[in-house]
Amino acid sequence: MKTTLKLEEAAVFGLCIILFTQLDMAWWWFPALLFVPDIGMIGYAVNPKIGAITYNICHHRLVGAIIAIVSIYTHSQTGLLIAIIVFAHISLDRMLGYGLKYPDSFKHTHLGTMGKK
Repeated sequence: MKTTLKLEEAAVFGLCIILFTQLDMAWWWFPALLFVPDIGMIGYAVNPKIGAITYNICHHRLVGAIIAIVSIYTHSQTGLLIAIIVFAHISLDRMLGYGLKYPDSFKHTHLGTMGKK
């Protein structure tokens, strides 16, 4: 099952690259912005509960979907870029085992405990 989930996330990541190529933007924007959603980890400087909230906001597909819907409705290429980056980043994270966080620890995710074999 783990391999199937990683393949699914790889497919979503590939789709994001294809969608990005449809935007009228320079190629370097994609790699330059790919890790921007990790800004959500800054909440961990306060405590694990705040960290989980800020991390999960930046790593939740619902947030990316809302941005995409609003951007399509308003014809915003910048908004579509943000949505694509959010989806691509989330897929990359999930392939690497980083899931949405529980408030007790950064390593406790909806995918299980990170580092546990």
